[in-house]
Amino acid sequence: MKYIGNKVKDVKIAYIGGGSRGWAWGLMSDLVACEDVSGVVSLYDIDREAAEHNKIIGEKYNLAEGAKSHWEYEVAETLESALKGANFVVISILPGTFDEMASDVHLPEQYGIYQAVGDTVGVGGIIRALRTIPMIEKIGLAVKEVCPDAWVINYTNPMTMCVKTLYRVFPQIKAFGCCHEVFGTQSLLIKILDKLYGVEGVKREDIKVNVVGVNHFTWLTSAYYRNIDLFEVYGQFVDKYYQTGYEERFDENWLNSCWRKAERVKMDLFKRYGYIAAAGDRHLAEFCPANWYLNDRECVEFWKFALTTVDWRKKDLKERLECSEKFRSGEETVTLRETGEDGVNQIRALLGLHDMTTNVNLPNVGQIPNLPLGAVVETNASFRANEVKPLVAGNIPTEIYSLIARIVGEQEALDQAAAARDLEKAFAVFANDPQMRLPLCQARELFDKMVGNTKEYLTEYFH
Repeated sequence: MKYIGNKVKDVKIAYIGGGSRGWAWGLMSDLVACEDVSGVVSLYDIDREAAEHNKIIGEKYNLAEGAKSHWEYEVAETLESALKGANFVVISILPGTFDEMASDVHLPEQYGIYQAVGDTVGVGGIIRALRTIPMIEKIGLAVKEVCPDAWVINYTNPMTMCVKTLYRVFPQIKAFGCCHEVFGTQSLLIKILDKLYGVEGVKREDIKVNVVGVNHFTWLTSAYYRNIDLFEVYGQFVDKYYQTGYEERFDENWLNSCWRKAERVKMDLFKRYGYIAAAGDRHLAEFCPANWYLNDRECVEFWKFALTTVDWRKKDLKERLECSEKFRSGEETVTLRETGEDGVNQIRALLGLHDMTTNVNLPNVGQIPNLPLGAVVETNASFRANEVKPLVAGNIPTEIYSLIARIVGEQEALDQAAAARDLEKAFAVFANDPQMRLPLCQARELFDKMVGNTKEYLTEYFH
C-alpha cells in the first residue's frame, strides 16, 4: 500500500465468493464511490465463470457516472493466490446450493416446523452451519498461512458460527462479522422521529445505540437522538401500531412478498421485555420458542411477516443472472447506489483515513460480562488505524438474558460438535433448539433426513 497525501493506493482486497451476484456488486459500487482509496480486488470463486463475469462488471463500475476512484479486478486461480499480498479479505459465500437450502428450510415443514429464513438458527441454520464450518476453517487456515496480517470481513451466514470458526482455527486472526440488521432498526427510529415528532434530516449515524446480543438477535439497551430518549418515542410508536402493524407499502405484491414486515414481532418483544429488538421480524422469530411467532402459517400471517421460500431465492438468482448478462453486454448500465453497508468505511477507518463506531460480531473479551468469554457476540466497536476495539456494552438485561444465553450455549455447543466432526453432538444441539417441537424419535428422523440431503458437503463427518 502507498499513502499519498490523504489517499491510500495499491490496496489489495481478496474477495472469497467473488462470483456473488449481490454483495459483490454492492462492494464495487461502494468502492468507486470513495475517492481516497484505490487498488485491486482479487476475485476467487469455485464457480470461476461467475468470477470472470464479475471482473467485467467491476471494470464497468470504474466507468459509471459518479465514480471517484479506480479499482483493478483480477480472477484468482486458487484461494491462496487470491490471498497473497491481501490487506483485506472479504468472505461472502453460499455454503452449498439452493437445493441444500431447500432441504434446510422446507423439509422441516413436513414435520410442522416453520422457518422464516433458515440460515442462522433453528433446525435449518444448524444443518447449514455443519456444512459451512469446514469451508470457513479452510479459509481461516489459508489466511493464517498466506496473509496473517490481513483484516478479514465476514458476511456469510450463519454469521456467529463463521466468526467463531475463524478464531478457533487462527486465534490471532483479525476478523469481524458485519450485518446490517441494526441499521434497519436505526432507520426505523428515524422514521418514527419524523412521523411522531416531525424531526427531519436525521442520519443513521445520529442515532446513538447500545447494542447487545448475537447476530440476528441483537437488542438495544439504550437509544438516543441528541437529548431525545428514543425508548420513550418507540413506546409511543408501539402503542399506536401494535395491533395493526406498521407497513409503509400496502400494494398487493408487497403484502405477498417474502420480505414483508410490519414490525409486529419487534413491537411484541418490546411490550414483553421493555427493550428494542434490533433485527428484522423474520430473524427475531426464529430465536424465540416456536409457538410464539412460527407456530404455523396462520400464526405467521397474524404477526404480519413472511416465510422466505427457496423457490423465491431461485427465482431471484435467475433474475440476477439475467441482470449480470445485461451488465456485461452493455444492454444495461451499472449505476452507483448507496448500499448502506459499512464495509468500505470500515476499510477506510482501518487504513487510518477516519475513525468510526459501528456494530460488529467479535469474540467476547468482556464487552458483555455476563456471557461466556470467547463466545461471539454483537456489540458496538470502535474502528481506527489498524484497530478494531469492542466497546463495553454491559450485561445482558435480566429480562432477556435467558433468551440470549440459551442461544449462545447452543452456538458454543454446535461449534464444538462441528470442530470434532461429531454428528451425535450436533444432534443434541438440534434436538434442544427453541424451534424444535418434536418427540425425540421424530427429531432424530428429521435430523437424519436433513443430514442425508446435504451429505455431499458433510463428507468429513463420515470418516
